[in-house]
Amino acid sequence: MAKRGGSMHVAITRRTYKGKVYQTVLLRRTYREGDKVKHETLGNLSHLPPQAIDAVRRCLNGEKLVEAQSQFECVRSLPHGHVAATLQVLRSLGLEKVIASRPSRERDLVCAMIVARIIAPGSKLATSRSISGQTAETSLGELLEVDNACEDDLYEAMDWLLPRQARIENELAKRHLDNTLVLYDVTSTYFEGTKCPLAKRGHNRDKKNGKLQIVIGLLCNAEGCPIAVEVFEGNTGDPQTVASQVRKLRKRFGLERVVVVGDRGMLTEARIREDLQSVEGLSWITALRSPAIKRLVECGEVSQSLFDEANLAEITSADFPGERLMVCRNPLLAHDRARKREELLQATEAELAKISAATRRVRNRLKGADQIALKVGAIRNKHKVGKHFEIEISDESLRYSRKVDKIRAEAALDGIYVVRTNVPSEQMSANDTVRTYKSLSAVERAFRSMKTVDLKIRPIFHWKDERVKAHVLLCMLAYYVEWHMRQRLAPLLFDDHEFEDGAATQRSAVDKAERSHAAKQKAALKTTEDGYVVESFRSLLAMLGTIVKNWLRPPGSSADPFTLTTKPNEHQQRTLTLLDVAIGA
Repeated sequence: MAKRGGSMHVAITRRTYKGKVYQTVLLRRTYREGDKVKHETLGNLSHLPPQAIDAVRRCLNGEKLVEAQSQFECVRSLPHGHVAATLQVLRSLGLEKVIASRPSRERDLVCAMIVARIIAPGSKLATSRSISGQTAETSLGELLEVDNACEDDLYEAMDWLLPRQARIENELAKRHLDNTLVLYDVTSTYFEGTKCPLAKRGHNRDKKNGKLQIVIGLLCNAEGCPIAVEVFEGNTGDPQTVASQVRKLRKRFGLERVVVVGDRGMLTEARIREDLQSVEGLSWITALRSPAIKRLVECGEVSQSLFDEANLAEITSADFPGERLMVCRNPLLAHDRARKREELLQATEAELAKISAATRRVRNRLKGADQIALKVGAIRNKHKVGKHFEIEISDESLRYSRKVDKIRAEAALDGIYVVRTNVPSEQMSANDTVRTYKSLSAVERAFRSMKTVDLKIRPIFHWKDERVKAHVLLCMLAYYVEWHMRQRLAPLLFDDHEFEDGAATQRSAVDKAERSHAAKQKAALKTTEDGYVVESFRSLLAMLGTIVKNWLRPPGSSADPFTLTTKPNEHQQRTLTLLDVAIGA
């Protein structure tokens, strides 16, 4: 019997065998044979990729398939995901309205500089080029509609921002200082040029010899969230910055009761007496410096017997009336300091031995007290332990020996530090007081982020002191956004994202902080429990930056292009979900 007609199509068959479903994709022809409709299998398409099977199906359905590039051309593509995510976090934090309650071009430019500082920190010239016109490197300028901004526009926006600093900080304090515990620390950063009045020579923390610098004071809440920043002249000593912070906390922020936490070089005896004790409702937590601890040891108020049962003991002293002293001893720190001291002593002895040998050699013998003293002076404090040696120099020889008693007296203080406070014990236990003092590491972490790999506040090229202050404020606001992003992204970062359990809170604050099991597992496996890759903050941003915004239009058309954004992959979507943001097409 003759076959009549016929059409081809793609058919999917399924069968179950031993509880498992098997699927087969077939190319079939349907035809009539007499009054019956029959199917003929022409081929098995199961081995083809899904897009190829879909193409075959569409062709058999009569669709005309053409190459995408023959229908549309991509006139521009810009990295978009990291910009959109950071900007959405900034807006979700309400930072736009904190900067200025009403929309304005200046506010948009400030937000652009904050996001750019997080994405790709650079100079204001580099930032203007990265957001503007044909030189744009991301979609940031287009998102904020500032893609026509030039370098001078950014400088004008900085000048607009600085007078609003007090109001911005007041609002951040209102949000984040409800527990009235404040962390304060200072750092310095080097300066390029000599024109700025703030740039002075001072204690150089950046090891940039010959460079001028500025000093930066940062206030954070107990968790390390930045609240306020202040710029001082580069030769300002750490204690000299305290008085202005006290005024800020009491008068501007209106805090009736506040506990200020600062390190031993900041909250000195003089600062406590002159700036803190006279202020009602103001408490503080700091630590004693080495000479004060030495006096406590010499008068017998601190001894090794304090640590027979625990590594933390609370005492009082007549030298510190109205204060509590938490005496701590860290055995690991004591061992480490003893080891380092011995290494430095041996290294210094080796150098002195060379000089001594030079005074005894036959040829080119080193002689003359003045010549020998020059050699000794060059190496005596090279390793910072010259004070531990008794040195005798004559015209013909060099003799040296260790000051054993002095070394033993210093070793008695190894691993011992003393936290001091006027906070009552019923308000804060000894363990909590020490733990609170050690939380200053959160401010140090902020400085590392602002000065190095993340926000790169340095080097500073601005000449006007107002511009320098505005630049530092922008970096603080950028860290404010980054800090919140890190909190949300913690499960994908190497950071610890689990809270302490009851056992951890009972552990002595002197003990080395233990990372949670989840953090240790992330560090060991480099993956999370649900299989996602653990990354650094910057690598996560770079990964989001591969989400691209494309501008498309038909070839040869003069019509405005439409945009199409890359669909996030699984890892990118997980990151966006943690940030609580969405990137549309």
